Amino acid sequence: MERRNNVTYFVLLDLTQNPKELKVLFVMFLLLYILTMVGNMLIVMTVTVSKTLHSPMYFFLASLSFTDVLYSSSISPRLISDLFFGENIISFQSCMIQLFTEHFFGGSEIFLLLVMTYDLYVAICKPLHYLVIMRQKVCIVLLVVCWIVGLLHSLIQISAIYGLPFCGHNVIDHFSCDMYPLLKLVCTDTYVIGVLVVANGGLICIIVFLLLLLSYGVILYSLKNLSQQGKLKALQTCSSHITVVVFFFVPCVFMYARPAETFHIDKSLSLFYGVITPLLNPLIYTLRNSEMTNMKNVMENLWCKKLTICRIRMCHPH
Repeated sequence: MERRNNVTYFVLLDLTQNPKELKVLFVMFLLLYILTMVGNMLIVMTVTVSKTLHSPMYFFLASLSFTDVLYSSSISPRLISDLFFGENIISFQSCMIQLFTEHFFGGSEIFLLLVMTYDLYVAICKPLHYLVIMRQKVCIVLLVVCWIVGLLHSLIQISAIYGLPFCGHNVIDHFSCDMYPLLKLVCTDTYVIGVLVVANGGLICIIVFLLLLLSYGVILYSLKNLSQQGKLKALQTCSSHITVVVFFFVPCVFMYARPAETFHIDKSLSLFYGVITPLLNPLIYTLRNSEMTNMKNVMENLWCKKLTICRIRMCHPH
């Protein structure tokens, strides 16, 4: 695709201009990123290594954690580097790569959350047919579909912005490359592109969010047939799912289901669902979800055992 502009790099604006605040933000976001990587990768490795965590629920949880690792890595390292070095210049190609990866992994996560809700629906509403409906091949196909749809979504976004003329305007009022801050720099009418972005981003968020809410409504309605203990267990599980969904989709809907304009709150919302949410997901699913008690026990037993073996080998190398 031929580019029609003379912009070779962009300047990203910091979250603050105060040098002391920059240092504090650097430490804070570095710790958040490390915790995000450790928390999510711990879930991925535990599900992969464990011989007992092979149900679809754990498979999708590990997939969500892996997606969160990639999604967070498309945003946080660049942000942390800019806060530390103060060099906020990003090349045009790097900007496009960041835009592509953000929407690829973010779009994949949207549909993965929908699949996880479907898995929850089958587990609660059709427990006798659960293993037949959610067999391994079906789970793998659903995961692949999530990634394909995320890829298509991202390709549409990058195709819409790549060939537009920027004509020298290169200061992005944001800490990362995203659609609306970039469209603000384009020196041509962006109405049609803005409608495409809303249709490809905002409309997807709204439709999936409504489907999720409808699914939870059906699930909660079906709880009347369960015992009191079963209702409590299902409600705890649903509350974890709903919390993650609200944290991710409410900012997403606000950011993309609107005309192509930028607001001051955009940076805060982008930080929340791009930096904070990938950290919250493993915490919410493993700490609040009653179904994850087994996961926590397996984590403790598995990694404590491995640490003990490592210590024995270090103390007795021969």
